[in-house]
Amino acid sequence: MTTPLIRVGLAGAGLSAKIFHLPFWQADGRFVLQRVYARSPQKARDAFPEAEISGEFADLLRDDIDLVVITTPNQTHYELAKQALLAGKNVLVEKPVCATAGQARELAALAAQQGVLLTVYQNRRWDSAPLTAKTLLADQLLGEVVDAEIRFERYAVGLNKKQWKETGEAGVGLVYDLGVHLLDMAVDLFGMPQQLYADVRYQHEGAVSDDYFAIILYYADGKRVNLVASKYAREPLPFMTLHGKRGSYIKQDADNQEPLLVAGARPAEGWNREEEAHWGVLHTEINGETVRKRIEGVRGDYGAFYRELYSALTEGKEPPVTIAQAEAVLELIEKVYQSAEEGRKLEV
Repeated sequence: MTTPLIRVGLAGAGLSAKIFHLPFWQADGRFVLQRVYARSPQKARDAFPEAEISGEFADLLRDDIDLVVITTPNQTHYELAKQALLAGKNVLVEKPVCATAGQARELAALAAQQGVLLTVYQNRRWDSAPLTAKTLLADQLLGEVVDAEIRFERYAVGLNKKQWKETGEAGVGLVYDLGVHLLDMAVDLFGMPQQLYADVRYQHEGAVSDDYFAIILYYADGKRVNLVASKYAREPLPFMTLHGKRGSYIKQDADNQEPLLVAGARPAEGWNREEEAHWGVLHTEINGETVRKRIEGVRGDYGAFYRELYSALTEGKEPPVTIAQAEAVLELIEKVYQSAEEGRKLEV
């Protein structure tokens, strides 16, 4: 039996397309890059020599495209996704899918009306740290979690060189860039919170897009989850800290896939096994004995997103990230900005 191939039309030829998508299509073998829409066709030809290059998005809507993948700047996501859905195409959009929950609901209704698939590339769910956390929680090695903290901290003096990220428009800024990952991860691990409080700041000189945030999610069972991102952290704190009534888990790094991909590595068997120095620390009680040790976590696997997406496209299974999940995260983001502006805790 012949394995169906998914013919891909790619919008955008930047870092995301080259690092987070193309290597996994190539490794999977069932996704074939057919055509690329790019504002700089010559650069796109150098990066994607196997594909046809076009300066018109409409060329991705031809009959020979099964899946449109949108990796263009955030401000374009809604309009491009809407065009693709109206053309009857399955659509994958880089996070955030759009700027507002209302836009997400509109796209979801359109996808349902057209009978096509719409999903969002929330690849950080498949980082090692959250995958390991899921296993520890399922195995009850931490007990009931009472406090959790997840942080994306970097050191970057000055404004982002990608000018579209510094316009101050809705849909850009650190909350939409990294907060969308952290909120998605928190909801995936712990569910929707009951209340939320946020501090959003503009720390770089001349910044009109937010570049720092601290978000606190409050849960009905008393659990509190802190989400933090900063660009002024030469010594970042651990990416993930989980404290439960039985034990704790701390991991300094989220995952090693991105730095490996940026350095030119390509997915293969064992390609991203972490060195022991980067394993997380588990401190808990097992069979009545206190144990504190480094544990090799679940290996990160962005390729899992595309394996699940293939099943959704060919077998009608649920996509790896549903538009309803993306909409819920956007609703939280809207609460984040409201809370920061009003300086108060909000019901979710």
